[in-house]
Amino acid sequence: MSKPSTPGLEGDACYLAMRTHDARFDGTFFTAVTSTGIYCRPVCRVKLPRRENCIFFRHAAQAEASGFRPCLRCRPELAPRAASWSTEDASRILALQAARLIDEPDAWTDGDDSGPGAAQIAARLGVSDRHLRRIFETQFGVSPLQYLQTRRLLAAKQLIADTQLPMTQVALASGFASVRRFNAAFVAHYKLNPSALRRAGGHREGQPIEVRLGFRPPYDAGAMLGFFERRALAGVEAMSDGTLARTLCIVQGTRSYAGWLQLRFDTEREQVLLSVSDSLAAALPVVISRVRAMLDLDADPIAINAALHASFPEGDGLRVPGTLDGFELAIRAVLGQQITVAAARTLGQRLVAAFGEAIETPVAGLTRLFPTPAAIASASGDALGQLGIVRQRQAALQAIAREVADGRLTLHAGADVPATLAALQALPGIGDWTAQYIAMRALRWPDAFPAGDVALQKALGVTTARAATEASQAWRPWRGYAVLRAWNTLSPRPPLVKT
Repeated sequence: MSKPSTPGLEGDACYLAMRTHDARFDGTFFTAVTSTGIYCRPVCRVKLPRRENCIFFRHAAQAEASGFRPCLRCRPELAPRAASWSTEDASRILALQAARLIDEPDAWTDGDDSGPGAAQIAARLGVSDRHLRRIFETQFGVSPLQYLQTRRLLAAKQLIADTQLPMTQVALASGFASVRRFNAAFVAHYKLNPSALRRAGGHREGQPIEVRLGFRPPYDAGAMLGFFERRALAGVEAMSDGTLARTLCIVQGTRSYAGWLQLRFDTEREQVLLSVSDSLAAALPVVISRVRAMLDLDADPIAINAALHASFPEGDGLRVPGTLDGFELAIRAVLGQQITVAAARTLGQRLVAAFGEAIETPVAGLTRLFPTPAAIASASGDALGQLGIVRQRQAALQAIAREVADGRLTLHAGADVPATLAALQALPGIGDWTAQYIAMRALRWPDAFPAGDVALQKALGVTTARAATEASQAWRPWRGYAVLRAWNTLSPRPPLVKT
């Protein structure tokens, strides 16, 4: 355990951030302590170790590859993820894109313990398996398989700590093909039997699962909650006293899990308090990943503000609102084309009432799930027309629904952005604005830029999409954040819906 810190990390600066528990650096590095064999987040509240006993790593996988175990108090699996977008050299960008695919739990659920492996990701990125392994190890100091193994083990650790799922379900939910492989990997990495980590008096079966998720300040929680409150669909979403609640359904292969969640911000601790219904326990890693995306908890404000603060000095805490379900976001974006927020909300509520499945929850106001792709794809034109949806939008809604239902279109953070943009714009009624908006919120592409948006052009003081695009070049690769900041400068709020 005497391996030096990761090249490029300034050890004394990392130690200072750890000493002050500076949440701005949470997830950007991890501290391994040679005297204990444990690695922690910089926000960990344990007794400060001696400087000479500290080794600093950029990624949890590097710490684990060097023989360190995750801290049971600060729980590295709850840290914000490292930023995966860059304007640096191509090799670094490629390695970060590969890591981004590995970090997406929706890609773990194929039942194959080998994927998403290096060969699969290399094919997706258009390079050879050997080249990907080489640049990945240069960037991260571990192989893609080691990186994936760490992600799966940390997901399993969270399920063990926060749920009462049987170990068989823990293994499968965290991406392992068998309990035997899971147990072997867990013991090899952590020198503990998985059952030894289950906390006494922890989560009880039938009760909501409580999780704390970290984020890096500054964060404008009021703006984020206000964004979702103005667009809340009755039956699916509810807001009360600063708590956002909603229903959701997670589909993993042939399995489907329906339930609800509630979240609220603890800004003093730079955390989100998340409650998840017990019915979603088996899909907890996916739920947490989607909540992080929905609230943009993994954003790196230091990098983003360095590019945008000069142009938008009042927007340092703004984040890009995401979604828990890319299909739902796409449907809502189509419903909101060229109409007000209130009108789009009305159409969305009618769609939910007509085609959303009923669900029982203990949360007041949560009674329905958002309609499935199959339900919208099979709806008749007359049924949609009675809701006030015009034929052009009917065609767009059903085209998206068919593509998603048939598996030809995936709308999540691990999707191929250029290919998905092209696929969306090939559908009837989907233009550049809608495709870019879906990319910004569902695909989590930080450089998405709906240049044709009239409100955006007004905020930028231009009158054409071309002029808006030219004005945006200095903000790459964070133009999606620039869009939110530009919209936020408009007063009163822009009339066009940002669904």
